[in-house]
Amino acid sequence: MKIDWSGIRFDGEKKYRQGQCPTRIEPLYSDKKDYQKKIRKLRHAIDERQQVMYAHDRYSLLTIFQALDAAGKDGTIRAVFNGVNPHGVEITSFKRPSETELEHNFLWRTAIAMPRRGNIGVFNRSYYEEVLVCRVHPSLVTEYQKIPGERTRNLDTLFADRFEALRATERYTVDNGTLMLKFFLNLSRDEQRKRFLARIDEADKNWKFSEADVKERAFWDDYQRAFEDMINETSAPHAPWFVVPADDKKTMRLIVASAVLEALNSMDMCYPEVSKARRRQLTKYRQQLLKD
Repeated sequence: MKIDWSGIRFDGEKKYRQGQCPTRIEPLYSDKKDYQKKIRKLRHAIDERQQVMYAHDRYSLLTIFQALDAAGKDGTIRAVFNGVNPHGVEITSFKRPSETELEHNFLWRTAIAMPRRGNIGVFNRSYYEEVLVCRVHPSLVTEYQKIPGERTRNLDTLFADRFEALRATERYTVDNGTLMLKFFLNLSRDEQRKRFLARIDEADKNWKFSEADVKERAFWDDYQRAFEDMINETSAPHAPWFVVPADDKKTMRLIVASAVLEALNSMDMCYPEVSKARRRQLTKYRQQLLKD
């Protein structure tokens, strides 16, 4: 299964323009059975590499998922990481900031959720909400975040400073051994409408529907501009963005899983070597256990 990363991966060398990347591409599978075979194979390979990473205890991997509602973040995270040892995966969902979180700077709640060495961290939404939803709805900054008034008088400067802080944070994170992959699940407006209708029409999906989702659709163009700025301001070779076609969930999941596996394979890691002295100890313990 070959993926052309040139139209998906953004590392700062080229600009992303809203509408330039397709929301649907030729499927990477022939049928449902073929998809299941491919995603299982990818999950198994991810699990094996994560075990090596855990034993090596030098690196970690952070994956960030950003998208509009109904793009499939939850399902993609389940599909890609469901087969990985749960001890090696840390999944954090970031919703509206709590009162405690609002008492700290905007990076605090994500800083304490960064993955430990040897682990894969999964952010379902992230600090990027601060330059997405907060840009579309500035009152979330001016009315709810306890920032000194002089800092909120010029929101352009405030958000420019936040982008600078994000770039510095990601550079620091990578320098300390955490590889980063950032996924923008690129959903079309028409496909979002279909998925919202399904949440209303299908009884087992009613629980997913929120009136707020429909209200946010009115800001579609504003969000697309915010996503464009987010990608262009924070794409870098060490922290690339992947603009993943999201209208076909199965193809989207195969792309994400392939990117995760490729990142894990790029890490220079192995199981720790056992010294001769330790090998002699293990041989002794083995003999004891055989006699037991």
